[in-house]
Amino acid sequence: MEAPSHSDHVLSLREAQQQVDHWIRTYGVRYFSELTNLALLMEEVGELARLMARRFGEQSTKPGEGHVSLSDELADILWVLLCLANQMGVDMEKAFLENIQKKTTRDRLRHLVNEKLKPQ
Repeated sequence: MEAPSHSDHVLSLREAQQQVDHWIRTYGVRYFSELTNLALLMEEVGELARLMARRFGEQSTKPGEGHVSLSDELADILWVLLCLANQMGVDMEKAFLENIQKKTTRDRLRHLVNEKLKPQ
């Protein structure tokens, strides 16, 4: 399996999980432990939080901090999340669709009647 090119192909979550697994088995030797990957996920989320605080919040960028890509930080988070899913046998495509259904059933009216969400 070769690395995908930037084409018009839409990558499913299942395909993304397969690509991560292929990469790990080809180049990564093996998966890190689940606890290590959980720590790495938290680290990646922290990097995103740092970027967002500087780009959208009041925090300023420190001298020497170069441009950090929002899309790359989000992709790092997805990568580690897919590693964890692979390790624990979770089909993220199926889980995501089930999660949307759960939210739709539970919250189909909740946000529509929330006064806090009314346009200002």
